[in-house]
Amino acid sequence: MRVHLLGVRGSTPCPGEDFVIVGGHTSCVAIAHDGAAPSLVLDAGTGLRLLAGLLDGAPFRGSLLLGHLHWDHTQGLPFCRAMDHPDASTRLLLPAQGGNAAAVLARGMSPPHFPIEPSELQGDWRIEGLEPGWCELEGFRVLAAEIPHKGGRTFGFRVEDGSSSIAYLSDHAPQQFGAGPDGIGEYHEAACALAEGVDVLIHDAQYTVAELPTRGAFGHAAADYAAGLAAHVGARQVLLFHHDPARTDSQVFDVAADVASRHPDSDIVVARQGMVIDLA
Repeated sequence: MRVHLLGVRGSTPCPGEDFVIVGGHTSCVAIAHDGAAPSLVLDAGTGLRLLAGLLDGAPFRGSLLLGHLHWDHTQGLPFCRAMDHPDASTRLLLPAQGGNAAAVLARGMSPPHFPIEPSELQGDWRIEGLEPGWCELEGFRVLAAEIPHKGGRTFGFRVEDGSSSIAYLSDHAPQQFGAGPDGIGEYHEAACALAEGVDVLIHDAQYTVAELPTRGAFGHAAADYAAGLAAHVGARQVLLFHHDPARTDSQVFDVAADVASRHPDSDIVVARQGMVIDLA
């Protein structure tokens, strides 16, 4: 399995010289089988624009999973040349909302908010609702599980290929289920099922522990929670993800170093735009 991090910021893109190393695009991860082009994409933040470069101009053929429908996870959709292509074929799955999935998606992408609707994108699009549970997508085994996050139904994902596994909890507010053993959120059933024993845990790290009391109501986690969850379930590596858009490169690395000092036995890495992870 090869994992491409195309966007790692949360809430809004952040251009500028202070954000070059970590990157300013919002959430998007592309996954490929060894030696193949990416065929499974998690989220459609502005980082989705970079997918075309991975495909060398070829159209995308595969599945796109949306963890939820906030702007920073959907605004790349109409700007991805690999998907908005006459020869592309994209199966888009979003958390089921109890209605027509395409109509739900169009609420945030249609006039007067945007010039076109999803139905006007080029290529073959199938837009469907997804319920929690296991499914097979593009030769991967995928678990979708509902996790707490303010402002709409939100899923985290676990992706396996038979020899390696990742968990993706980009937007997660575990403190909604209580303080937990460390005072920053419960290690609840869904989070544990997603992250149990994975090779890489990609997890929301938007806040510090000090920021959580005043900002946690926005629906995100403290970076320390990601490290604690990994230790709790035996995840091998933690990628701190969904960085606060106001946090500069140096500040992001300072947060990671601070977390690592409290979790010396954990492999803690800053998720950076353009990073490629190869898993055997």
